Amino acid sequence: MYDFEVYTGKILPVPGEPDLGASSNVVLDLVKSVPTGIYHLLYFDNWFTSLPLMTTLAKKQILCLGTVRVNRLPGISFGSDKDLLKTGRGTHQEKSALIDDVEVRAVKWMDNRSVNLLSTFASVEPKSECKRYDKKKKSTVMIPCPAIVLEYNKFMGGVDLMDSLLSLYRIHTRSKKYYHKLLFHFLDVTVVNCWLLYRRDCKDLGIPSRKIMMLQEFKLSLAEALLLEGKSVLFTKKGRPSSAGSIAAEFAREKREFPATKAIPGDEIRTDGYHHYPMVMVRGRCKNPNCKSVPVFCCNKCKVHLYITKDKNCFLEFHTK
Repeated sequence: MYDFEVYTGKILPVPGEPDLGASSNVVLDLVKSVPTGIYHLLYFDNWFTSLPLMTTLAKKQILCLGTVRVNRLPGISFGSDKDLLKTGRGTHQEKSALIDDVEVRAVKWMDNRSVNLLSTFASVEPKSECKRYDKKKKSTVMIPCPAIVLEYNKFMGGVDLMDSLLSLYRIHTRSKKYYHKLLFHFLDVTVVNCWLLYRRDCKDLGIPSRKIMMLQEFKLSLAEALLLEGKSVLFTKKGRPSSAGSIAAEFAREKREFPATKAIPGDEIRTDGYHHYPMVMVRGRCKNPNCKSVPVFCCNKCKVHLYITKDKNCFLEFHTK
């Protein structure tokens, strides 16, 4: 997400810009934060797309591509869906026009149904192919596909991806304060954006897919880091003291909440240098790399077993490297 606007029930014209209607005015307002003059590419769906919007943005050197409704293409006529289907799936038609010294191209492509696109930079060429399922042949077939369709699908897919990811692990809360919902929504958006960047960086570094955290694991790791970073786990509880009152009882309670089989914590916790103490527990495999010992010592904060002797200190290495 690059920018946003909260809908308040009425969309007003943007000061200093022509009034192009509610849907186009939304775009003109949001692109105020987009640098002009360097030919950024902008994609939107058919609720926003119109010829006046395309030409207005082109004059700002912002090029556009979007699906478009037929009633927003005055003077442009395509063949009927019935006639195009007779030619076969993948058939397309292209029209171009010069409007206010801006070249605009409109393309109609037949898939299972017709798709209409409008752009100030993309066109049919270079043509390619895409996979589609043929019900009659009961198999996958290749059909002709204009470049403008592939271009649109490549980048607009990010909008659908964001919506899909947000719906998976959304923060659910009930509140009479409207701004609470906005706050939690943008927290969700921030986490999803961070995960997408994390996944992209992992792929650029050649990290295998099996070692890349899924969104749920990423979100849990983030929550754990925020809860534990710079904090002691041996805190003093408010209210009446526990009948046990001992460190051992407190650690036993934390052990139930944080099982010893838990994954290794993130670097933010592991190397924060705050309240990491060795505790004597049931033996377990040392989590320090290249150590195969089975020590009794376990870090009270990280909840991992670490080997400690006078000759080798995995506990120190694990928390400093």
